[in-house]
Formats: sequence, C-alpha cells, structure tokens
Amino acid sequence: MSAIRVVLALMAVLGLGATPSLAQTYPAKPVRIIVPTSPGGITDTLARALAQRLTDFFGQTVIVENRPAGAGQIGMDFVAKSAPDGYTLMVNSDAAFVVNPHLYSKLPYDSIADFIPISGLGISPQALVVHPSVPVKTFAELIDTAKKNPDALNYGTFGPGSTGHLNIVLLEMLTGAKFTAVHYKGANPAITDVLGGHIQMIIVSIGLVRKHFEAGTLKLLGFGSTARLAEFPDVPTIAESLPGYEAGAWYGLVAPKGTPRDIVDKLNAETQKIFSDPAFREKYLAPAMTFSIASSPEKFGERIEADLAKWGRVIRDAKVQVE
Repeated sequence: MSAIRVVLALMAVLGLGATPSLAQTYPAKPVRIIVPTSPGGITDTLARALAQRLTDFFGQTVIVENRPAGAGQIGMDFVAKSAPDGYTLMVNSDAAFVVNPHLYSKLPYDSIADFIPISGLGISPQALVVHPSVPVKTFAELIDTAKKNPDALNYGTFGPGSTGHLNIVLLEMLTGAKFTAVHYKGANPAITDVLGGHIQMIIVSIGLVRKHFEAGTLKLLGFGSTARLAEFPDVPTIAESLPGYEAGAWYGLVAPKGTPRDIVDKLNAETQKIFSDPAFREKYLAPAMTFSIASSPEKFGERIEADLAKWGRVIRDAKVQVE
C-alpha cells in the first residue's frame, strides 16, 4: 500500500480529513426524544409537537418515547448514558435539572454535567388563585392576612419540591407570610380541592385554572410572569408587589454530554425556527398559556445555572425535604 493510501486509511479510521461535518449528514436514521413524564402533560405535548416538525424538516422520523417511571429519574438516567450522537434527545421540565439535584442526594446522573443544552422550549407562568370564600381581593391583602393569621391558609401542591410548593415557599421567605402546605400527587386533585373549598389556594400553571377564574369559581390574585400578559392586561403580576418574583415552569431540549456541537447547532437552529412560527405557537403554546423561550444553547444553559443556584438557596434555607 502506498504511503498516501496508508495516510488516507488512518484518517478514515480516526474520522479525520476532508469529510463533511456530522450535521450535513445528520440525521441518517430515526431520532428518539425521551420524555421522562407520562403522556398528556405540557412536557409531552411540546415534545410531540417538536418531533412532528423536526420529522417534516429532516425527512427522518423523530419519535417520542415516554419513560415516566421512578419520578422521571429512569428516563433522565437513560438519556445521560446514551450515545452522544444526536439520536437520543430529551425534553423535560425545569424541576428535573434545577430542583431535584437539591432534593435527592443519590441521583444516578448529574443534571448539569451529563447533558448539553440545545434550546429552551416554553415557559408556563403560574396563576395564584384562591377559593372565593377567602376574604381577600389582592395579593397584598393575601399576604397581610397570612401574616396576621400564620398557617391558617392551606395551599395545595403537586408534591413536595414541586413548583406549586417551592413558589409558595419562596413567597413566604420574601414576605414573612406563613401558609400550610397540603401535598397531592398531582395538580388536578389539588385544584379540585381548592374548587371544593377543602383548601384555600394554589399556585399553578395558568392554563390549568384559566376556565375556573374566568368563570368566577376561583379568585385570581396575580400571575407569576415577569410582565403583564396581553390576554389579561388588567391582571397584575406578583412581581408588581414583590419585585423580582417569578413563578412558572419551563421546558427544554437537551442531549447527552459530548454530542457534537454541529449537531447541537443544527437542532437548535431548527427548534428556534419552529418556536418562532406564529402558527405553531397558536396551535401548541397558546392553549396552555405557554410562551416560547427558544434560544441559543448558551442562553438556555445560563437559565439552567441561574435557576439551579436560586432553588438551591430556597431549598437549603427553608429546609425543604422530600418524603
């Protein structure tokens, strides 16, 4: 074999030389998006909408695979240990990345070190609602009542360490008010008990209680968004009374650490294009009152790191524990 052929053979083995970038040929086979939650929720809905559009763009099937067992940890661990080749991705919510590391001491994966951010997808601001029998009309009145009557008002959560729990804990820390948590195994049973007057309040994604506060069966005190929403211009944000406060859940797309940057960039570019499409937003985001946060991998990574630090302080200072 000539010297040139030897060099070319070595370059082929090592993946070197004048070959096209991986992104130019990616994907060459079906792609899986793992969703570590059950079908039907916002995480699953966003993943399936994204998968369909990516399928159309790539000309390769992008499937969604739900792996909800183990409180989502099994799905997270599966993706963390998958080949970093762009063919196994994950859509998950913020809690898995920025809350669970502070609640569980023995996770089988590192929520930061084992994944590479691709793009944020959407954020669902929360609504603070109370049963109509609660004698308050504003957020300020609620806080005043809770200060004068510590622990007298019960609020529903969708589990210890959930956003419905931690966002009220943060309110307590910032205002000095005191509420009593009642933990449920999901948002819907908690909402049902607020409607029935068995508990007095809840903070939960707007889309889950919109029909109730519009019908007057729940009293709306404010939104956890950073600015007033165009759909409800007269509804104040909690931040107007408590500067800097934000309550919501976000969702994002990640890949196993080590996934080639050109593949990450290709997925990111198409994801941003999809989530900036008005028709896509109207069909998939608007019904759940979810807003696009599609961005560069770096910006999404900054969000993850900032929220990881934020919730670490809250959980540590409030001594929040899971059962």
